[in-house]
Amino acid sequence: MLLFFTLGLLIHFVFFASIFDIYFTSPLVHGMTPQFTPLPPPARRLVLFVADGLRADTLYELDENGTSRAPFIRNIIMHEGSWGISHTRVPTESRPGHVALIAGFYEDVSAVAKGWKENPVEFDSLFNESKYTWSWGSPDILPMFAKGASGDHVYTYSYDAKREDFGAQDATKLDTWVFDNVKDFFRHARNNQSLFSKINEEKIVFFLHLLGIDTNGHAHRPSSRDYKDNIKKVDDGVKEIVSMFNHFYGNDGKTTFIFTSDHGMTDWGSHGAGHPSETLTPLVTWGAGINYPQRVSAQQFDDSFLKEWRLENWKRLDVNQADIAPLMTSLIGVPFPLNSVGILPVDYLNNTDLFKAESMFTNAVQILEQFKVKMTQKKEVTLPFLFTPFKLLSDSKQFNILRKARSYIKHRKFDEVKPSHLLPCSFVAIGILVAFFLLIQACPWTYYVYGLLPVPIWYAVLREFQVVQDLVTSLLTYPLSHFVGYLLVFTLGIEVLVLSFFYRYMLTAGLTAFAVWPFLTRLWTRAKVTSLSWAFFSVLLAVFPLMPVVGRKPDISLVMGAGLLVLLLSLCVVTSLMKRKDSFRKEELLVHLLQVLSTVLSMYVVYSTQSSLLRKQGLPLMNQIISWATLASSLFVPLLSSPAVFQRLFSILLSLMSTYLLLSTGYEAVFPLVLSCLMFVWINIEQETLQQSGVCCKQKLTSIQFSYNTDITQFRQLYLDDIRRAFFLVFFLVTAFFGTGNIASINSFDLASVYCFLTVFSPFMMGALMMWKILIPFVLVMCAFEAVQLTTQLSSKSLFLIVLVISDIMALHFFFLVKDYGSWLDIGTSISHYVIVMSMTIFLVFLNGLAQLLTTKKLRLCGKPKSHFM
Repeated sequence: MLLFFTLGLLIHFVFFASIFDIYFTSPLVHGMTPQFTPLPPPARRLVLFVADGLRADTLYELDENGTSRAPFIRNIIMHEGSWGISHTRVPTESRPGHVALIAGFYEDVSAVAKGWKENPVEFDSLFNESKYTWSWGSPDILPMFAKGASGDHVYTYSYDAKREDFGAQDATKLDTWVFDNVKDFFRHARNNQSLFSKINEEKIVFFLHLLGIDTNGHAHRPSSRDYKDNIKKVDDGVKEIVSMFNHFYGNDGKTTFIFTSDHGMTDWGSHGAGHPSETLTPLVTWGAGINYPQRVSAQQFDDSFLKEWRLENWKRLDVNQADIAPLMTSLIGVPFPLNSVGILPVDYLNNTDLFKAESMFTNAVQILEQFKVKMTQKKEVTLPFLFTPFKLLSDSKQFNILRKARSYIKHRKFDEVKPSHLLPCSFVAIGILVAFFLLIQACPWTYYVYGLLPVPIWYAVLREFQVVQDLVTSLLTYPLSHFVGYLLVFTLGIEVLVLSFFYRYMLTAGLTAFAVWPFLTRLWTRAKVTSLSWAFFSVLLAVFPLMPVVGRKPDISLVMGAGLLVLLLSLCVVTSLMKRKDSFRKEELLVHLLQVLSTVLSMYVVYSTQSSLLRKQGLPLMNQIISWATLASSLFVPLLSSPAVFQRLFSILLSLMSTYLLLSTGYEAVFPLVLSCLMFVWINIEQETLQQSGVCCKQKLTSIQFSYNTDITQFRQLYLDDIRRAFFLVFFLVTAFFGTGNIASINSFDLASVYCFLTVFSPFMMGALMMWKILIPFVLVMCAFEAVQLTTQLSSKSLFLIVLVISDIMALHFFFLVKDYGSWLDIGTSISHYVIVMSMTIFLVFLNGLAQLLTTKKLRLCGKPKSHFM
């Protein structure tokens, strides 16, 4: 009986022990060849901060006051580096988390019997591959990387294990100990030649393990003040260490910083399982070889963290925790850890395409080496007829994949090292089919251009599929009703623009709608005076398209009235500017007085010339001289004025109005004045809309100045409201063109418009003068938009892209409206419409250059301005 009982116990013990032998055997293999990128690395040294137990949400979110608990780290995210979420795997414990970070593979299941304190199997790591590694922190973590390291190059500095007391009053002392000891280490290095030499080598690592947050989380819970205050102290400590490194190494730009965590923590202060609060950890990187922040309009993730953290405009780059190891090794140029299964996150790298391709290739070969060793081991212990090789990675396929990848790198075809050839091959096939179809129909060569041109265009579009996807994602963030409403309004606006080419009164309808716009938004409640001014001048400008085409009914009295309005406005503005003694110098007052005098002379010349021609005495020579002098001075006198936005725009208006009065015969003389008033209001109202959306703070126009060397970093990303701004620009440009005339008026203008300059028939000179008259309203609009771009931080490149889209949509309309029948006027008008819209973008570039010249350049009357010192 005793024998059976003993045998039963033995059998049960064997079954019990079998699970550890079968399921908990180390998956690691050995015997691989080290692999490293053959190109110079971007960094000489790497600093790794691991905040043990830090949750991603607690670091990234803002507190109840709307401020960050870690302002230094958040500033890095926004201005210096790349960031994302590092996704850990279960068990979310310190040992497997650090092994994944530093060695690149997930938990060694055979370590479960050791309580995750150390690895019972030898493994390779970043520290082992480095030339030297210095580490500070917990005695539970540091020894396991020093124990398995080959040689004596991994140095550890740990505090007493008794310090890890969950009942201690202040667990932040664990982190303070690390920061203080690192500072002492570098102070000591200055007086130790051997140590100083070592820390100035390349391929070195500094590891700071910060246990305070984890300890406070266990003791007080992650929602506690202790846990959150600890984050602030870690942020302050990281800031000090980064400053110390930069100072010690003379800001050589060869240090990379990595800030992350080994695992998170549940709300009740535990970890080990797979809840998102445990598996989502922060990753912030900056320094040598790291990409700068990337501004985006929309991002697609399955969570709502970006909006909660208010980081939706900074590109988030998520990784698996094991991917951090190959990232660190590629940055300092050491071999990839032999047991790493991490995939290099190339989006974090700021380097050449060649470096990225070589690093990815090395990463792939390093992982393949493990597969080959594992397959060899398996083959050796398996009967031949039972061994089935993995067909997708047979020897021949391995060779072909590596050969092709190496060939692509050699020929600098970096995009082909990983994507398939399906997309380019498909478009090549489509191109061949189109060409064959045209060939069998004996089509002329121009048809080949028309038929084949869309093929590379669509190929380029689909290659940027991610951009298209981001756009769709951004649009899907809006409620369906809002999206449909925006689409209908945009379509209606385009149709109004198209119809305005045929019926000028459609501009009146559009301007009337503009007048109502502020009252349908919150602008009316925020800026009543600006909204009323916008509505008044919009309605006033809407009157002009209803009036007869210029030249039909000349009336000099209207020209005189426009001149008087300019003088009255000048008096008000100059009086207002003189009250601000701090920003209005005598030389600027002199410039404005000269421009006022020029306006008076223009009025005199118009009246005198009209009277002389009525008496049939011809054009007086003095009037002709004054007219040409006024025209010549109109382009450089504004450059003498202050570059302050309001003063420069007003100076441009006065100079161009003097010339416009000389070229006017009737009511059109008032048109640029009303248009300019609306432009001034537009600048103010765009400031209000931008402040309302929370993009930036409002600045006073008196404090903003035009600058030629604009800081590109101030440009922001596009928002939906910028489409409206671009549409306003196109609408105002069309209004400037058709507000007082139409297509026919260009070819049959009234010769009386140029009588102040010459009366002897000269088609080229008269045509040039008439074209300048047409361009003046355009210049006023573009100068105003320069101010809009400046105050709203909108990039010209982005603007041109939106205008290009709008003009192309309009061009499609006119393409199908081109006539090849009817009168010559109908045919010519239809062609003119198409040509005008197609050339709008090119025309806009020219106008933008002229407007930039008029607004940003500054000339001095004499010498340099005096400098005033306190």
